[in-house]
Amino acid sequence: MILALDHVSYTYAGATAPSLRDVSLTVDEGEMVVLAGLSASGKSTLLRAASGLVPHFHGGTLAGSVHVGGMDTREHGPAELARVAGTLLQDPESQVVLTTVRAELAFPLENRGESPSAVARGVEEAALALGIAHLLDRATTELSGGELQRVALGAALAGRPQLVLLDEPTSQLDPVAGDELIWLLRRLNEEWGTTIVLAEHRLERCLPAADRVIAMADGAIACDAPPRDFLAWAAGAAPELQTPAARLFSTAGLTPPPTGVKEARKALRARGIDVTALAPCEAAAASAAAADDVLRRPSRRARREAALAFDGVWHERRGGAVVLRGVDFAIAPGERVALMGRNGAGKSTMLRHAAGLMEPTRGKVRAAGRVALLLQDPNDYLLHERVGEEASIEALRAVGLEHVIDRHPRDLSGGQRQRLALAIVLDGDEPAAAILLDEPTRGMDRAAKAALGERLERFAAQGAAVVVATHDPEFAAEVAERVVLLADGRPIADGPASTVLAGGWYFATETARITAGRALLPADGAALLTSHAEARVS
Repeated sequence: MILALDHVSYTYAGATAPSLRDVSLTVDEGEMVVLAGLSASGKSTLLRAASGLVPHFHGGTLAGSVHVGGMDTREHGPAELARVAGTLLQDPESQVVLTTVRAELAFPLENRGESPSAVARGVEEAALALGIAHLLDRATTELSGGELQRVALGAALAGRPQLVLLDEPTSQLDPVAGDELIWLLRRLNEEWGTTIVLAEHRLERCLPAADRVIAMADGAIACDAPPRDFLAWAAGAAPELQTPAARLFSTAGLTPPPTGVKEARKALRARGIDVTALAPCEAAAASAAAADDVLRRPSRRARREAALAFDGVWHERRGGAVVLRGVDFAIAPGERVALMGRNGAGKSTMLRHAAGLMEPTRGKVRAAGRVALLLQDPNDYLLHERVGEEASIEALRAVGLEHVIDRHPRDLSGGQRQRLALAIVLDGDEPAAAILLDEPTRGMDRAAKAALGERLERFAAQGAAVVVATHDPEFAAEVAERVVLLADGRPIADGPASTVLAGGWYFATETARITAGRALLPADGAALLTSHAEARVS
């Protein structure tokens, strides 16, 4: 075995309850294991224990034993364990420490005393595997969140560790990069025998590649089973952990739950259901009819009455790199918009211009009042020793964190820190004319995403314009009325969510891929399947 936890319990310093409760498990060499669970269920803490960060960095009280590659983590610190286990944490911003991508990838190899030729080969192979060869000579400060995440992962993989520990590795990656990462991990697992343990909320991305799923609940193991058995268990015991495809089948009364799109479509064909013959749901049909063009330019009146408007905005870096190219965009008061696009497309840069953190090279940005911006890294907002000092109790209660007011902010789970940063940004007396969120669902489980969506809808109902930059099609479909797709620094599609997110391969929900774009969300897809079955019977 490569990893073993024996009756492990752990409590963070200052916490009143343990984050791990009597956890015992073994992971054999060559396994690919997915950790599932709600926010603060213990997934990140388990990975920190496996990497030696618990207790060597976080302190606290640890009972039981953890062995990694035969080494007891009480006797061997993170530096020694790193020779066996490569680790990617939830916040790659804190892991990238050098000035260029090439130097960052080379750093772990140089620390191990590798020869210059071995370092160069390792850097090149890691860069090619992760699609970041074109970034090698870029400054790490210029990278997008997704690019930074791939660089941090490259540094973790460059030395070909026996065990790879990953905490939300696809959280900031666009759909293409996310799928490519899972493919890469599967290849490492199958061809090199690398053991993979990854925590994920978007289980639909990784279940088809997994050997085993370990579900955590309140710091303990609630389920340890193969993917299909896990989904069957989740249907009754933890429906919030179901994938969209599993929810689609469960709501439609179909069994067994599929582990992915291919299984789902195969199961539907076996039942004689041709998804291309399904009639689109009413909402999708109506929006498709209304969307004569998927790229629209705001009229003068729309720009004049907008809560936020971009008029021919360009942003060019020194050296000639163009990040935004003549962006025309307007959002009305009360409108909810999802901003999507591949990593490096310009989403974060656009939001920073809207909040006044960056100045356009050309063009203008206008706002009708205060602009509240939540950046990608929640750690940027955390300044105090207690959660209760970061924001008012009303703001903390609104994001469901009133029960952790005495915890240190940096001991919270990634999803909890994201919610805390949101409370900080929105806390205050003056209402915001526009609320901008950059990858706000990073580290959030389905329940937390739903609560965030409801809160954003309330803000919109009160007249605030809401813009969410996200790589999560399901969240975009739940929250946004309109989706703007960016590529190479400019909008290439702008229309209703049910149009933009329905027909693609990557910028589409799992339900849309199963139903050939006839529905975006599991409930709508289930309604289509049910009505189709009823029509066949009649």
